[in-house]
Amino acid sequence: MAFLALQKDGTQRAWAAEHLWPDCTPYRAAGNLRSALCHARRACATPVVETIGQSLRLAPTVRVDLHDAYRAGDEVTAGLSPPPGTENGLIEALRQDLLPEWPEDWLVIEREQWDQLRLHVLETLAQQLQATHRFVPALQVALAAVGIDPVRETAHRIVMEVHIAEGNVASAYKCYQNYKDMLERELSISPSQRMRELVEELMPR
Repeated sequence: MAFLALQKDGTQRAWAAEHLWPDCTPYRAAGNLRSALCHARRACATPVVETIGQSLRLAPTVRVDLHDAYRAGDEVTAGLSPPPGTENGLIEALRQDLLPEWPEDWLVIEREQWDQLRLHVLETLAQQLQATHRFVPALQVALAAVGIDPVRETAHRIVMEVHIAEGNVASAYKCYQNYKDMLERELSISPSQRMRELVEELMPR
């Protein structure tokens, strides 16, 4: 079910079998898939999987929260604000890792796609909140993005910009110094010129 939930437009039976049982022969993998589908039909009174020829997909009646988050995220990155009353729910959804306890190889690319989307959405939301002077939630959202990818500069820069907008110059400089030290320690690189220029603007003339 989880595999099909990640295939928004469905998938071919052979492709699903190959990815779910990569260590099996195609014949064995196809048999495993038939068995899994049979168990799913028996376990649920209402059909949750549709089979159309060689295609598989979740039934339209099955709601997938990940799909909802993707749709809302796409709207935010397109420049739209979340509808009233949905902002907190979206932020909470974006904080969640994708099936964190699952070791399956087929999740690697799906997790990368999810992480990239939620990073961009959180950063965009933080900038929207900052623009409306909602500095506390803006900072919280930007820090959530930092937690997902600590080496990503964009989120750190937004944190600094929020501090600067609040007049907390020392906090902004501390964020920069912590980020700079982390990059040098872990990657032996320095922050970008854009971030350095942001810090230089804080220095007394």
